[in-house]
Amino acid sequence: MDYSRPICALLALVVFYLSHLAQCTNAKINFREKEKQILDQILGPGRYDARIRPSGINGTGDAPTFVHVNMFLRSISKIDDYKMEYSVQLTFREQWLDERLKFNNLGGRLKYLTLTEANRVWMPDLFFSNEKEGHFHNIIMPNVYIRIFPNGNVLYSIRISLTLSCPMNLKLYPLDKQTCSLRMASYGWTTDDLVFLWKEGDPVQVVKNLHLPRFTLEKFLTDYCNSKTNTGEYSCLKVDLLFKREFSYYLIQIYIPCCMLVIVSWVSFWLDQGAVPARVSLGVTTLLTMATQSSGINASLPPVSYTKAIDVWTGVCLTFVFGALLEFALVNYASRSDMHRENMKKTRREMEAAASMDAASDLLDTDSNTTFAMKPLVRGNNDKMRQCEIHMTPPKKNCCRIWMSKFPTRSKRIDVISRITFPLVFALFNLAYWSTYLFRDEEEQK
Repeated sequence: MDYSRPICALLALVVFYLSHLAQCTNAKINFREKEKQILDQILGPGRYDARIRPSGINGTGDAPTFVHVNMFLRSISKIDDYKMEYSVQLTFREQWLDERLKFNNLGGRLKYLTLTEANRVWMPDLFFSNEKEGHFHNIIMPNVYIRIFPNGNVLYSIRISLTLSCPMNLKLYPLDKQTCSLRMASYGWTTDDLVFLWKEGDPVQVVKNLHLPRFTLEKFLTDYCNSKTNTGEYSCLKVDLLFKREFSYYLIQIYIPCCMLVIVSWVSFWLDQGAVPARVSLGVTTLLTMATQSSGINASLPPVSYTKAIDVWTGVCLTFVFGALLEFALVNYASRSDMHRENMKKTRREMEAAASMDAASDLLDTDSNTTFAMKPLVRGNNDKMRQCEIHMTPPKKNCCRIWMSKFPTRSKRIDVISRITFPLVFALFNLAYWSTYLFRDEEEQK
């Protein structure tokens, strides 16, 4: 019997099988197809329910699910003093373990699976408790992804923009520091089921060269803020952002112009007392300008019940400008009083001169005997006056009286005293103001 033909056929079949096996081994694996198969396997109908939260540590059903949170602050667009709010754009990330999503990584060739639909897996019910407005970013595609790792770890990342409330204490405005918080909490799951934790090692990152128009971000702190209500205790995280207000803007826009207005109001002290239109127009103009400046400052701030540092400054400056206007009213009154007094003295001198002339004419009309008899009397009166003058000592004059004697009228003296008093008192006020609000402890700023 000839066995050569079957043996040859068998050898040909073995060679063909081995060559086909080699080709399959050398061919590249379609990992996209493998990802689809794995997703269908772990998320297929009847295999995974997104409504059920993951088990706790080591698969314990009674233990809570731990969600680790971290974020990247991309920008802080504005801090509104009037509305007491601030806007921030951030990349928000959550990470937790869901053992139901474990899969074979094909010998380390599949690092993770990527999803763009958050409703496919269970998600923590986190919300921002101090949020006023917020929106997701959908240009060009929704800025969100979910990564599922072979051990069941889930990473959720999304880019969002938020407008958050920031209660402010404006007592030291504009020399103040403000602390604005970003609070995140669970809405429905209590701490028995869900706990938020900050990711270890730099949980909050801030973009480099962060620029704000009128603030500087000094530092930020992470903390926990669990809240208890009638329905249970809920896990909460918060980030405290400490902002310091830039003072240079307010120095140029508010403080220096107010100082200039106060100094301009002092120009009226150097004008002549008779220049009534010039002094009145100068005082009224500076007063109205200062009032407009004060109202413009308060228009950009909320109506609070306490006194702010800027209120003290504008109020005192307004008082100085108003005092300069009142000083001219006092000078005008004193000037008219001086004129009235001079008129009275002039009238009195005229009356005394007329009386002395009448007395002299009476003496000339009398006879010689009477004249002879009256001379001793006149001489005696002169002797008494000389004795009084000898015993009367002139009052001693100090330097202030000597200097004030150079200005005979009261109106002129008021102007001269105002030239010294107003700048001196304003300088003392500046010393007290800046010492109080600049050199203070950190505890007083809170």
